[in-house]
Amino acid sequence: MTLQQRRDLTFLVLAGIFLGTMGMLNILGLTRFLQLGTIGSWPIVVAVGALPYPVTFLCTDLISELWGEQKAGQLVWVGLALNGWIVLILWLGGILPGVAGAPDATFFEVRRLAFGAVGASMVAYLAAQFTDVRLFHFWKRFSGGKALWLRNNGSTLVSQLVDTSAVVLISHYASGVLPVRPGEPVWPQLVSFIASGYLFKALAALVDTLPFYGLVAWLRHWLEVPEAGAELPD
Repeated sequence: MTLQQRRDLTFLVLAGIFLGTMGMLNILGLTRFLQLGTIGSWPIVVAVGALPYPVTFLCTDLISELWGEQKAGQLVWVGLALNGWIVLILWLGGILPGVAGAPDATFFEVRRLAFGAVGASMVAYLAAQFTDVRLFHFWKRFSGGKALWLRNNGSTLVSQLVDTSAVVLISHYASGVLPVRPGEPVWPQLVSFIASGYLFKALAALVDTLPFYGLVAWLRHWLEVPEAGAELPD
């Protein structure tokens, strides 16, 4: 395999994982909520769609580190187009005539929840992913290409807070698809959803620091990137 083939394959794999994860989480999204534990009397509740989401930030961080800000930004825009494609197919699937007698209640329930999830995630996605890319390169310039842990965690931790807050607030106020308990104050419940989601994503971001270091070191060697801090040509 030639050097250019290795570089193309690596970008294709990272972009494929990013886009595949985006599609998966927008379909699964809010179809189920998981309780991953408790802290005292506070339950840690996370939507099933949030489980793979930290991987998307690892992919954009790797692309940012190896290919630069422009390439990572292009991937973010392609991800937004993918969201639109998912919405289009779900919409068409709901308005076109179905087979008489065929069960379709499951599709329409997934469609309803996915519409709520995709609508919220498209806004949150743009804000969070571009925050991640911009902050990654800000910390990279600030550290002179050093302190890999700073740009990895410094960008992801802030962008995850932006993403989680936007998804929870938009999902509730625009779509009404969150499992909010009736008869109880809404804001404490929304804050609990935000805190739970962010805690999960922040822990995942911290856990991926060592894999990020290892992948950057290995990919720089495998892709023959000349020196630390250097980026591959488009």
